[in-house]
Amino acid sequence: MKLKTLLSATAMSLALVFGAFSPASAFDDSQKKEIGAIVRDYLIAHPEVLIEVQQALEKKQDEARMAQAKTAVQQNHDEIFNSPADLSLGNPKGKVTIVEFFDYNCGFCKRAMPDMDALIKSNPEVRFVLKEFPILGQDSIAAHRVSDAFRHVAPEKYGQFHRELLGGEAHANEARALEVAASLGVSEEQIRAQMEKTPSEKTVKSTYALAHKLGITGTPSYILGDEAVFGAVGAEALSQKVANLGQCGKTAC
Repeated sequence: MKLKTLLSATAMSLALVFGAFSPASAFDDSQKKEIGAIVRDYLIAHPEVLIEVQQALEKKQDEARMAQAKTAVQQNHDEIFNSPADLSLGNPKGKVTIVEFFDYNCGFCKRAMPDMDALIKSNPEVRFVLKEFPILGQDSIAAHRVSDAFRHVAPEKYGQFHRELLGGEAHANEARALEVAASLGVSEEQIRAQMEKTPSEKTVKSTYALAHKLGITGTPSYILGDEAVFGAVGAEALSQKVANLGQCGKTAC
């Protein structure tokens, strides 16, 4: 698949190059065949060009993705940072807010959870918003429904619930989420009554729509300032961005 992408990117680049000098109609079939042979021979002799083309393409795509996210953050600021559907950990009035899009069955999210705790512990000005983004199948959606009900019933225990369900090795589904809720004193009857009272479908659809605007397709993904950070980049990278926000108001000073 990667080779196919490399070849496609190279072909597109060559097409642009030739098109810039002359329309396709300027070459007859014999000349086109000869040009194709020259290009093929060159690429065989210099395969590193394919890597360079791929890197240039990925850089351009990343820049476009970041620009899209920046615009979306500016246009959807309150929904991202102050949605009543989300709960936060750390300092509720912190000067720096980090928003994490996560899925309870995301392995990278599980490994990134200590990054969240490290940031909260090391910086008393961090407010960490948890935005549930169940994209890994029906079990993730079912676990989210229980989680959403739990946060209504016992919001003061949501941090414990989150750490237990995300941090455990067990697969997250409805049964596991109900088990965690029960261990924290919230019964299945309470959860199901709350699920009936405040169904979470509308919230999930809104999160999906927001993620689409931001160009978020995987978890974990973070929003800091006006920047989207895709993937589990680690506590050190996030901490540096937090420090930069405090220093100059931007994630990169």
